[in-house]
Amino acid sequence: MFHLAQAITQVATLAVIIAYERKSQAVNHLMPLSFCWVVNFVMTCLFSATAIARFLCTVAVRGHSGISVIREFDSGVDSRTLVQLHEHERASKDENMSGYASASLFSRAVFLWVNPLIQKGYKSPLKADEVPSLPTDHCAEKMSELFELNWPKPAEDSKHPVKMTLFRCFWRDIAFIGFLAILRLAVMFIGPVLIQSFVGFTSGKGSDPNEGYYLVLTLLIAKTIEVLSSHQFNFQSQRLGMLIRSSLITSLYKKGLRLSCSSRQAHGVGQIVNYMAVDAQQLSDMMVQLHSIWLMPLQVAVALVLLYGYLKVSALATLLGVILVLAFVVVRTLKNNFFQYNVMRNRDLRIKAINEMLNYMRVIKFQAWEEHSGRRIQSFREQEYSWLAKFLYSSSWNMVVLWTAPIAIAALTFAAATLIGLTLDAGTVFTATTIFRILQEPIRNFLQALNSMSQAVISIERLENYMKSGELKEDSVEREEGCSGNIAVEVKDGTFSWEDEGGEEVLKNLNLDIEKGQLAAVVGTVGSGKSSLLASILGEMHKISGKVTVCGTTAYVAQTSWIQNDLAIMEDEDRTEIGERGINLSGGQKQRIQLARAVYQDCDVYLLDDIFSAVDAETGSQIYKECVRGALKDKTIVLVTHQVDFLHNVDRILVMRDGMIVQSGKYEEHLNSGMDFGALVAAHETSIELSGMNNATSGDTLQQAPKSPHRSLSREKSTGEKRSLDQSKSEDISSSKLIEDEERETGRVSLDVYKQYCTQAFGWWAVASVILTSLLWQACLMASDFWLAYETSEARTFIPSLFIIVYAIIAVVSAIFVASFLVAFLSLRTAQSFFNQLLSSILHAPMSFFDTTPSGRILTRVSTDQANVDLYVPMYLSLGYYLASSREMNRLDSITKAPVIHHFSETIYGVMTICAFRRQGRFFRENINKANANLRMDFHNNALTEWLGFCLELIGIVALCIATLLMILLPSTIIKPEYVGLSLSYGLSLNGVLFWAVYMSCVVENRMVSVERIKQFTKIPSEPAWRTTNSLPLSDWPIHGNIELKNLQVRYRQNTPLVLKGITLRILGGVKIGVIGRTGNGKSTLVQVFFRLIEPSGGKIIIDGVDICKLGLHDLWSRFGIIPQEPVLFEGTVRSNIDPIGLYSDEEIWKSLSVSYSDLMELVDSGDDWSVGQTQLLCLARVMLKHSKILFLDEATASVDSQTDAFIQNIIREDFASCTIISIAHRIPSVMDSDRVLVIDAGRAKEFDKPSNLLERTSLFAALVQEYANRSSGL
Repeated sequence: MFHLAQAITQVATLAVIIAYERKSQAVNHLMPLSFCWVVNFVMTCLFSATAIARFLCTVAVRGHSGISVIREFDSGVDSRTLVQLHEHERASKDENMSGYASASLFSRAVFLWVNPLIQKGYKSPLKADEVPSLPTDHCAEKMSELFELNWPKPAEDSKHPVKMTLFRCFWRDIAFIGFLAILRLAVMFIGPVLIQSFVGFTSGKGSDPNEGYYLVLTLLIAKTIEVLSSHQFNFQSQRLGMLIRSSLITSLYKKGLRLSCSSRQAHGVGQIVNYMAVDAQQLSDMMVQLHSIWLMPLQVAVALVLLYGYLKVSALATLLGVILVLAFVVVRTLKNNFFQYNVMRNRDLRIKAINEMLNYMRVIKFQAWEEHSGRRIQSFREQEYSWLAKFLYSSSWNMVVLWTAPIAIAALTFAAATLIGLTLDAGTVFTATTIFRILQEPIRNFLQALNSMSQAVISIERLENYMKSGELKEDSVEREEGCSGNIAVEVKDGTFSWEDEGGEEVLKNLNLDIEKGQLAAVVGTVGSGKSSLLASILGEMHKISGKVTVCGTTAYVAQTSWIQNDLAIMEDEDRTEIGERGINLSGGQKQRIQLARAVYQDCDVYLLDDIFSAVDAETGSQIYKECVRGALKDKTIVLVTHQVDFLHNVDRILVMRDGMIVQSGKYEEHLNSGMDFGALVAAHETSIELSGMNNATSGDTLQQAPKSPHRSLSREKSTGEKRSLDQSKSEDISSSKLIEDEERETGRVSLDVYKQYCTQAFGWWAVASVILTSLLWQACLMASDFWLAYETSEARTFIPSLFIIVYAIIAVVSAIFVASFLVAFLSLRTAQSFFNQLLSSILHAPMSFFDTTPSGRILTRVSTDQANVDLYVPMYLSLGYYLASSREMNRLDSITKAPVIHHFSETIYGVMTICAFRRQGRFFRENINKANANLRMDFHNNALTEWLGFCLELIGIVALCIATLLMILLPSTIIKPEYVGLSLSYGLSLNGVLFWAVYMSCVVENRMVSVERIKQFTKIPSEPAWRTTNSLPLSDWPIHGNIELKNLQVRYRQNTPLVLKGITLRILGGVKIGVIGRTGNGKSTLVQVFFRLIEPSGGKIIIDGVDICKLGLHDLWSRFGIIPQEPVLFEGTVRSNIDPIGLYSDEEIWKSLSVSYSDLMELVDSGDDWSVGQTQLLCLARVMLKHSKILFLDEATASVDSQTDAFIQNIIREDFASCTIISIAHRIPSVMDSDRVLVIDAGRAKEFDKPSNLLERTSLFAALVQEYANRSSGL
C-alpha cells in the first residue's frame, strides 16, 4: 500500500507541476521544485536499480544448483521389450514432462510455461530429475522415426539425401520461423519512422494535442510485437536446431551399426565421433542464422525505400555503401569457407590421433612413445592452428568492416545529401542513423549466416559422405528361424572380400555345411583366414559370390575381447564394476566374460574365435568340458582354435590355408592324410617332446600333485558368513568405485577461470589493451552521434564541409579502434596455450587415470571444449552478467553429451559383436536414452535464455515508452528536439541492449564452462617424471640383467586389497623365467609393476643394483623390451609401427622383419584387417630392434598356432640368448625350456625353481603340467 500511495503521489505531483508550468508558460522550473525533483529522481533511480538487481538476482543468479547425475539402467532385455518399458517409463513421468507439451498458445508465446522451472530454481537448487523431460513429439525416438520415414527411396537416386530428408522433415518449422521473421521485419522499422514525428511534435509542429499519446501507443504496440516475434524466432530456431541434431544423432548411430568393415576403416572411429560431436552441432547452430540469407536483401530494400523518402537521391549512396560492404564480406566469407574446411579436416586428423593414443595408451607407455605421440598430435594441431589463424584473421576483417559500416555509410550518404543541397535537420539525421544501425544487423547476420552456412555446407557434405557409405547387406546371409532340415550353417561357392568393391579375395571357393548340434573346429596357420571365415558367416564381409545360410540365432565371441564398462559378474557378484573395454581385467577374465555373455543368450549357433588363447590349461579344459561340451552341448558351434589338444574330440575339423578350406573331416582322417593338418599336429607334438613333458608326466608323483590353494578354498560357508561378507562388500563398493562420476563444478564459473583465460597469453597487459581499445571505439561512436546532434541544432549554422569532414574523421578513427584483430591474436595464443597444457597433462597422466576415465570424457575436452576455446569464447567475452540456470544446464549438457559420444565410440568398436547377437535395437535404445538426457538440457536451456530475454526487453520497452511520454509532456525548452532525436535513436535499441547484454554474458559463461572443463584436465595428478637428472642410469644399463624383488606388494588403488602380496625372489642375468598361474592371479600385474604403470605399495625392485623406483619412467621403459598380451598396430606403415621415432635404419628394420615376419612384409593402412597372430609377429619384430637386456613376454604366443609358436620360441632362444627373459604363458611347452619357473597363486610366489626340480616333487607346477598333458583325455 505504501508503494501504491507513493506512486499515486508522484504522478499527481508531476501532473500539477506540468499543468502549472503550461498555464504560466514558465521557461524554467521553480528552484525548490527543481531541487526536490532532482533529489526524488535520484532516489527513485536508486530504488528502481535495487529492484531490478533483486529481480535479476532472484530469478537468474544462484551460486549453485546441486544437479546430480542419474545413471542409465541397463535391463538387458530385447529391443521390443525395451520399447515397451520406455513407453511405460515416459507415461509414469508425465507429471515431470515439460510444460511446453500442454501449454496454451498464449503461454507458449510469452514463455509462461517456463515459470514452474524458474520457481523450482528459486526455492532450491535444481537437480537433474527436476529438469522436465522432453515433450513426446520432441524425443529422439520420434525424430529417428521421422528421419527414416522421409529418407529418399533408392528409386529417387538422390545425390543429397541428408539435405532432402531434413527439408522433408522440417519444412513446416522452417516456414513458420520465416513467418516470424517477416512479422518482426514488418514492425522493426516503425520505431525509426516515428523519430521524425516525435521530433516534429516536440518542436511544436503537431496539430493535434493528443498526437504524442498516439505516437507513444504506436511505439509500445510495435516494440511489443517486435520483442514477441524476435524471441519466438530465436526459440523456435533453436528448437528446430535441437530437433535436427536429435535426428542426426540417432541416424548417425543407426548408420554406424550398419557400416561395412571397409567403410568403418575409411572413416575411422575418431572421424565418425566427430560427425556426431561437431558436424551435427554445426547444422543445429546454423538454424538460427538460416533465414538471414534471404532476410538481408528484403531488409535492405525496405530500408532504402524509407531512406529515399527522407534523403531522396542520396539514398543511392547508401545502396552503393551496402553493395561495397556486401562484396567485401562475401569475398572474405568465401575464403573463410575454404579456411574452415581445412580447420575441420585437420581437427578430424587430430581427434583421430588422440583417440588412437587413448585406446593404445598402455602399449605407448610400454614403449616410451608418449613424446612421439605428442609430437604427432601436435603436428596435426599445428596444421589446424595455421588454418584457424587464417580463419580468425579473415573474420576480423569482416568484423572491422561491419562495425564501421553504419558510420561510414552515414558519412557517405550525408556527403551525397549535402552535395545535392538537401537540408539536414535533427529528425532526418537521426531517422537515417537509426536506419543505418538497423541495417548493420541484417548485414552482420548475413555475414554470420554465410559463415554458419559455409560450416554447415562442409558438415553436410561430410555427413552425406558418411550416410552414403557402404553398408552390410542384409541378404548376404540367409537367416532362417526354426528352419527344418539338419544343416545349421551352409556356405556354397563362397568368395569374400573385406573391401566393398574391387578388393582382394580373402576367402575363395568356400564350401562347407555344418549340421545342427555339431562342433566344428577351424584350424590353420597365422593369416590363413580363420577369423575371416567366422566374419563371412556373420555377414560382416563383402560377398562377391556364393550363398550363405544360417539356421537360427547366432552368438559370437571375438578373438579380441570387447567388454562394456557396465557388465557386472565379478568379485562383488553382480555389483562389481568393469572398466572401459574391460581395462581392469586380465585377458583370461575378459575372454570368460565374453563367453558367459554368449552362453546367457541361449542362441542356436555359436561362433567362437580362439577362446582358449588367454586362459591356463585347467581353465581351458574346464571351459571346454563345462561350457563347449556342457552348457552348449546341443548347440551348433564353429570353433576357431590353435589348441590341437581338443581336436580329437570335435565332430569335424576344417583346415584352412590361403583363404581356402583345404581339408574337412574328422581327426583320424586328417592325421592319416599327411597334409596341412598333419603338420600342425606334428608341430604340437614336437613342442611337447622338446619340453620333456612326456617323460615328466609319467611319474607317479604327478598323479598326487595338488590343485592350487586358490582353487581349493572351501566353498562351504554358513549363511551368516555369506551375509556378512555381502554386507562388507556392499559397504566397500562406493569407496573402491572404478569409474568415478565426472567432476563438475557448481554455481557460477569461478572468477579465477576468467582470470586464467584472460591472462593466459600475455598477462594483464592483454586485458588492459582490449579494454582500452574497446572504450576508445565506443567513444568514437558516441562522438559521431553527438556531432550529429550538435550540427543539426536549430541554434547553429549548418556548415556542410565541416560537418562531413569531422564525421568522416570520426568514422576512420573508429575503424582503427575495432579490437577484432587484437582479440583474434590473443585468443589464438590463449587457445594454443590451453591445448598444450591439456595434451601435456594427458600424456603425463598415470595409467590409473586412463583405467578409470572413459575415453569419451577425454574426447569431449579435446574436441567440443577445445573448439569452444578456439572460436567461440573470444567472440563473446565482453560482459559480466550471468544466468545460473543456463550455466548449470550447460554444464550438465556437457556432462550428458560425453556419454552420447562415448557410447557411440564404444559401439563402433564392438559393432561386430552387437550385430552377431542381433542386439542393434537394444543399443539403439540406449543411444536414444542418452540423447534425450542431453537434449532436454539443451531445450530448457534455450527456453530459459529466451524467457529472460523476453522479460528484460519488456522492461526496456516500458522504460522507453515512459521516457518518451515524459519527453512529449515536458516543454521543448527543457528537452531540445535534436536531443529528443538522439535519445530515441539510442532508446529504440534499449530493449535489445538489455537482452544482448545478458544473453551475451550467458553465452560467455556457458562457453567459459569449456575453459573450466579443460582446466580440470590440466590438473590431472602426474605420473613420476619421465627423466630425472639426479639418478640417470648408465648408458649401457642394465648390463647383466640381474633382478631382485624384495617383499613386493602391489594394490591397484588405495583402500583396495593387495594384488601382489609380498613377493621376494632373485633372478640372475641372462636367465629365462617362465611365469605361470591361474587366470587373474596377478601375472600381468607383475609385468606392469616392472614398468611402473602401477607403483609398488611396498617393497623394492632392484635391477643391476639400481632401485627402479628412483629412475625416470622413460629411462626405465626405454631399456626394456615387451610383447604385450594384447598386441596392437597403429595406423600407418610397417615402418612407422616398428620404429615410429626413426632410431633405426631401413636395413635393420628389414632384417628384423625377415627374421620375425617371413613373407608378411606388405604395407598396411591400419591393423584392423590383420589377425591377432599377424599383429603379434610384427610386435616381435618391434622388440628385436631394441636389443633390450631384459625382455618381457606377456602371452606372446597365445594367439598363434603351434608351428608359429615354435618359430617364435626358436627366435627368442637364438636372438635373445644373453637376455633376461620373463615370459608369462599358459602354454606349458612355452615355459618348459625356461631356466626357472615362477608359479604365482593368489598374488603370492608359491614356487620358484627349475622345471625339472618342480616336476620331481609334489608341486603346483607339476599339477599344471599334468593338466596340460592330459587335457585331451576325458573331454
